[in-house]
Amino acid sequence: MGKPDLTVNFAGIKMRNPLMVASGTFGYGEEYEELVDVKKLGAIVLKSVTLKPRQGNPPPRIVETPAGLLNAIGLHNIGVSALIREKLPGLRNLGTPIIVSIGGETVEEFVELIEFLTDAEGISGIELNLSCPNIGKRILAQDPAAAGKLLESIRKKCRLPLIVKLSPQVTDITEIAGTCEEKGADAISLINSFPGMAIDIETRKPVLGNTTGGLTGPAIKPLALKMVWDVCRVVKIPVVGMGGVMRASDAIEFMLAGAKAIAVGTALFSNPDIIEEIVQGIEDYLVQNGFASVSQIVGNLDGS
Repeated sequence: MGKPDLTVNFAGIKMRNPLMVASGTFGYGEEYEELVDVKKLGAIVLKSVTLKPRQGNPPPRIVETPAGLLNAIGLHNIGVSALIREKLPGLRNLGTPIIVSIGGETVEEFVELIEFLTDAEGISGIELNLSCPNIGKRILAQDPAAAGKLLESIRKKCRLPLIVKLSPQVTDITEIAGTCEEKGADAISLINSFPGMAIDIETRKPVLGNTTGGLTGPAIKPLALKMVWDVCRVVKIPVVGMGGVMRASDAIEFMLAGAKAIAVGTALFSNPDIIEEIVQGIEDYLVQNGFASVSQIVGNLDGS
């Protein structure tokens, strides 16, 4: 048998393999150019951008925890105009699909962001970040009606593939995923981080400047995997699975649960080489198990 086919057509985005980087963990792509061969990636998801520049939350913004990280960045970014002017020209030359993650607090902000980006050269897709836990307000991904209204408004303006990033902070994640599919989402991305906190027992104060943050890393993988499995059983649009992907076997688990693509985030901070290791590990798994293409393992879970 020849080399297996790793290519993926994800909601119209042609990827050389199913591996993405999670928004907020890879900056604007250029930060990792000297550490990572970005051509090994299927796609790059940029850190979430807002209409105007944001300074984010006060430091400290990151703290290590057992089996994970707590972060409270607060959507620190340069704003959409600077992104288009200063970052996109260089990103076009990377040879890897670019997905722009956008964040806002109102329907009007999201629609205006789409109007800025939908015709910008060099963008392959848009990720709607409806689930950031660190900006101090109720998140859109907790309200199916509000999320549906937003999707209806955006769908009228956007010609690019729309990927909706959901939060685990819901009673039933399949309900919000189904609403997003019904209202025009091309794909679902899940999950974002779980809320958490850390306390310094010497100062008797929260460690994070924002008091609470989002928990990522291997601690959340079993929870994320279950939610991906749940959603993949009820929607027909493709799913990006993420949450604690630290090695190739983690990525393969998410694909067996139904995810068509996977995203790595926290692992990049300790091991930038993880990208090549995961891609190679997926290829090795396909060869060892007699699969001709990566699409053959998506949802291929015996006993489900």
